[in-house]
Amino acid sequence: MDADDDVTTVERSADGDGRDDADSEGTGRDAVESYYASIDAHEYDRLASLLAPSFVHYRPDRTLDGRETFVTFMREERPMTETTHEIESIYPNGHGVAARGRLLDAAGEELFSFVDVFWMDGDGRIDTLYTYTG
Repeated sequence: MDADDDVTTVERSADGDGRDDADSEGTGRDAVESYYASIDAHEYDRLASLLAPSFVHYRPDRTLDGRETFVTFMREERPMTETTHEIESIYPNGHGVAARGRLLDAAGEELFSFVDVFWMDGDGRIDTLYTYTG
């Protein structure tokens, strides 16, 4: 091979899937930020678009299995709808993202702190969410 030959180097991500983990992390961070914003703004169609059809949310009080089940719960069944997620940190890592924050009531008082762990599918949608509260 001559020095003048055009060579393209493709680096594989750490998990070997050929995708750039930096791009995955950016997409994951964006999806997580949009997830909280859509819930706080009551934008349930937007929320649904961020979730994989097979989405599952594991919470301390229940498991919500399926995108439609979760969106219906958020729209019609959750105990308090006038809340705000105050996100303190987001930690992207490949196809997973962790977020640490607090849920505030309408008066701005803390209801609880949480850590959410998101797993993204191959299309950049949220596939699985684990919520830990304190």
